Amino acid sequence: QVQLVESGGGLVQPGGSLTLSCLVSGTETIFKKYGMGWYRQAPGKQRELVGSITNNGLTAYEESVKGRFTISRDNAKNALYLQMNNLKPEDTAVYHCNRLQRLMWLPWGQGTEVTVSS
Repeated sequence: QVQLVESGGGLVQPGGSLTLSCLVSGTETIFKKYGMGWYRQAPGKQRELVGSITNNGLTAYEESVKGRFTISRDNAKNALYLQMNNLKPEDTAVYHCNRLQRLMWLPWGQGTEVTVSS
């Protein structure tokens, strides 16, 4: 059974940093072939893709997080990471990881909540 488990969220002051992790289980042998993304959903807003990484390691970011967020992966650990620096209140959301292709989404995990507030 495929499972996504996100962790690393928390309460942080504006300007602070967090590193999110996503562990993928149940599909270890082909994780390395997946393009993956970090998504977030703020209260009252639609889910949005904030960063992506292809199976070859190419990355892309939503405009508002460019220069602040860095996505990476460790295929040996079936893990995806999101380093978030200079956090802003508008980054407050529940963050999820999943495959990039909508039609190939895996079952969503619980996500990890990030709150940026002073």
